[in-house]
Parts: sequence; C-alpha cells; structure tokens
Amino acid sequence: MKVDWRSRKKQSNSFRPAPVISVGFLLLIFLGTFLLVLPVSSAKGTATSLVDALFTATTSVCVTGLTVVSTADDWSLFGQGVILILIQLGGLGVVTSVMTFMLVFHRRIGLKNRMLIQAAYGWNSMYGVSHMISKIVRGTLLVELAGAACYMMVLVPKNGRKGVWDAVFLSVSAFCNAGMDTMGNSSLSVYRENVWMNIVTMVLIILGGLGFLVWWEILALLRGRREKKIPLRLLISRMSLHTKMVLIATFVCILAGTIVVFLCEFHNPETLGMLSVPQKFLAALFQSVTTRTAGFFTISQSALEDDTSVFCMLLMFIGGSPGGTAGGVKTVTVAMVLCAVMAAVKGREETRVFHRSISDSNVKKGLAVIMLSLTIWIVMTMLLSCVEDADFMKISYETMSAIGTVGLSKDLTPMLHVPGKLILCVMMYLGRIGPITLAASFLSKGQSDDFVHFPEENIMLG
Repeated sequence: MKVDWRSRKKQSNSFRPAPVISVGFLLLIFLGTFLLVLPVSSAKGTATSLVDALFTATTSVCVTGLTVVSTADDWSLFGQGVILILIQLGGLGVVTSVMTFMLVFHRRIGLKNRMLIQAAYGWNSMYGVSHMISKIVRGTLLVELAGAACYMMVLVPKNGRKGVWDAVFLSVSAFCNAGMDTMGNSSLSVYRENVWMNIVTMVLIILGGLGFLVWWEILALLRGRREKKIPLRLLISRMSLHTKMVLIATFVCILAGTIVVFLCEFHNPETLGMLSVPQKFLAALFQSVTTRTAGFFTISQSALEDDTSVFCMLLMFIGGSPGGTAGGVKTVTVAMVLCAVMAAVKGREETRVFHRSISDSNVKKGLAVIMLSLTIWIVMTMLLSCVEDADFMKISYETMSAIGTVGLSKDLTPMLHVPGKLILCVMMYLGRIGPITLAASFLSKGQSDDFVHFPEENIMLG
C-alpha cells in the first residue's frame, strides 16, 4: 500500500484544540494560585498555604465551590476579587475569555482560533465566531448585572455598602454555577424562607446551565413569534433537536429532584421537617436546582437521608447542559444514551428522537463520556477512601460533587489532609475540562485507519 508521507506529516501537525483547552485551564489555575498565595490576598495579611491557595484557585476556575477555607472570612477584598475574576473566566471558559480580549484589542481571530472556539462550544460552523463571542459576553454581563440588582434589594438594606459587593459576587457565582459567596459560612441557609432570594438564585443557575446557544435560539424564536405571529405549536416544532432535548431533560431533572427531596426529607427534622409545606416545597425545589452543579444550599447536606444523598449524586453526575457554565456529563448526553438504550430494546438500528436520527458516532461519544466519568469517580473515590478516615457516603458525595463541579459538601472537604485536597483538585479539573477533552489531549494524531474495515463477528450479550 502506498502511503502519502506528506499528507501524513500534514495531518500530524494539524491543529488540535483539546490540548490548548486543557493547558489553558491549568495555566489559569496556576496564575490564580500565585495570586492567592500572596499575603495581600489573605484577610490575616499572611501568606496562605500553597495547597489551600491551589485548592481555592482550582475550585474557582472549575466553578465548583468546594472550599477548604472560608471565602468570607479568610480572604481579603483583594483575594475575593481574584476569586471572582477566576470564577468569571472559568465560567465563560478560557477560550471565550482569551477571544474576548482579542476582540477588545481588535486582534484578528484566525482559522486556528476559530477551530478552538468551535471545539469549545461544539458549534457546527466557524462563521460568525466574533459575533457569537460578543453575544455571549454581553449576554453574560447583562444577566449578571440584573441578578446583582435583584440581590441588592435584599442585601443592601441588610449589610449596607458591603451588600453591593456581596450581591455582585453572588450573582456572578450563581450564573457561573460556582456556589461560592462572601456572606458567611452557611451559604444561603439564612435565606431559606426568602422567596425572592431563592427565585433569583434558581433563575441564574438555570440560565447558566442551559447553554448559550439555547438562549439565542429561544430568543430568536420568541422574536419571530412576536413579529410574524407564529403559533406556539409551530414555534416548538421549529426548535432544534438540541434545544428540545435540553429543555425537556432540564425540566425532568428539576421536577424529579424536587419530588424526591420533598418526599424523602419531609419528616427529617434537620432538613425539611420543621418547615411549613410551602417552605418544604421551596427548599426541595432549590435543592434540586442547585444539585445540578450550582453548589449553594439552604438545607444541611450532611443531614440528608442516604436515599436523598444517592439521588442528589445522580443529579450531580448528570449536571447541566452543553455550552453553558454547568458541569456534569450533561443532560443531553444522558438523554441521548437513554434513547439509544430504548432503541436497542425495541430492536431499532438507529437512535430516533423527535423524528430525527442521531448518528452512531454521537452515541458512542456520549457513552464514552459517561463511562470515563464513572471510571474516574470510582477510582478517585477509592483513592480518597485510602487516604482519609471518613464515612464512605461522605467521601462518595464529596468526590461526585468534585467531578460534577457542583460544590455541595457533607462538611468533609475542610477536614481533608493534603493528599485528599490534591485528589479533589484533580477531580475538579477533570470535571471542568471533561474526560473526552483530556483523552483527546494525549491521543496521538497518526494516520487515520477509518478506511480499514475488519470482518464483523457477534459476541454473546446478557
């Protein structure tokens, strides 16, 4: 067989976005660590330990929310500002942040950078990249400013001028699904019965978790309905398959989580038991929304029943939707794989959803994401169990929270030793960039063998 060595060399030197994304997040974490370890970042005016600074930088960039030191008490205003910037950059993504600076300074976005943006958001086209980046940044800032204004209505009368900073920090953290705040060490427990604070936070979390492309599609369809008076039935039919799956999966996860938490914790005196029925529902709804990668809490996570904890871990694993600020394996991935399972059970050759067929390569990638994430979680849970003497449920909850970039904790993270903190750092990083991105960063780009087809043979299943 004749091999075109020039073509092979060209292929091996082709641009690969995955390593750039992986290294970009690492560099941002290291920069954040350097800034946080400085004495000026500490509320005490002394240098923070390297491991604690690394952990805080990692949880901020990876928008997780697990903390080993108090964000409100242990960091100075400068340190909190560094954390806020890391959350914002990490929430938008390193790629978007870099491209934003290029647009601000009128730098041309070349072909490689367009490919990088396309890979980061899973776009089908490289055209209109500059316009989309601009829309993402403007939309993000607009939502965060609106969220901050809503928070100020409660926090400024209570905390004075500090309430302004608390509101801004909380808004950015909620939209980016980071789960960190500067108000104290009890998250939003103080506002458990405050309907306004709960609703604003849940709206920000959901908007951040839906994904930017879903935003624009829904807004475009609503604009078309208003201008052309399109019937609602036709409006839904014009939605892309991705948007339909995102909206349905998000609704199902929130509804299921609310019902499970409400029923399982109804009589638990340490969570919902002492609340009225409307307050129970509000707290259960908030727990369901925040569990899918946000990290805020209004009820004690360590006091949750085991069955509730297991279901919350499932929601953590699923996470938000692609192209947004949330983590997890993503709602669409799980929905697609479930549809593929149903197709196999019914004996169909292809995976069908809403009169559309999903390619086998898409399904395989979804299976790979789920299996790699599960494998990482199992291995890291075993490692953490080896280095930490703690209840296994707490360890499992903590590791799932890390890999899903959620940030909810059963009060174990602040008690971890150095090896345990480093294990969670690795998990938060892997959860943020995604196992597929990590694997693609190390895969060699040799000559493709897709044109080679071997004889088929069936194996026994079941």
